[in-house]
Amino acid sequence: MKTDGIIFDVDGTLWDATQRIAEAYTVILEREKIEDKVITADMLASVMGLLNEDIAARLFPELSYEKRMRLIETCCEFECEYLRKHGGRLYPHVEDTLEKLSARYPLYIVSNCQDGYIEAMFAVHDLQKYFRDYECSGRTGKAKFENLKSIVERNHLQQPVYIGDTKTDQVSCCKAGIPFIYASFGFGEADDYAASVDTFSKLAQLFLTEQ
Repeated sequence: MKTDGIIFDVDGTLWDATQRIAEAYTVILEREKIEDKVITADMLASVMGLLNEDIAARLFPELSYEKRMRLIETCCEFECEYLRKHGGRLYPHVEDTLEKLSARYPLYIVSNCQDGYIEAMFAVHDLQKYFRDYECSGRTGKAKFENLKSIVERNHLQQPVYIGDTKTDQVSCCKAGIPFIYASFGFGEADDYAASVDTFSKLAQLFLTEQ
């Protein structure tokens, strides 16, 4: 597949941090004395890729808008701190595949995560050396398709592709005019894509096999 830049999603594409995030949320709920509320890894998997406002509405519908936004902000702040210490679970062959891909193509990240989340993944798994640039909604306050456009424009990409695992990723790529590659091993579903892979390592076959 021809490209001059590969852009990656994070959750459900590079790693699965849902168990660690659930642990972090549990700590905050206990600190805030919020009883009878349990956040599980499965619950978090179902909201990965959404903006924090939507995640808060899904996880804490019983709270007022103001209270749930304060809570999600507290959770997210602690989550980054927690992940820097404990990490998430990289999908099999992520690092060796990134090493191979980065030898031929510039790699990037665009995620709907909070500011500091990508840096936490970099810190604990030492992946920053493979990526030229990255952006997230937590830093810009913009939708994913706008952040995709920003990465493309500031890195002067002509044939970028985006790898993600959700319908949100699919729709964002459509809005940004970027081919979408569906990581079917992730959390979500997609039904319109240029290519799909069922393991991360197959990205090497997709991009490094001579056409």
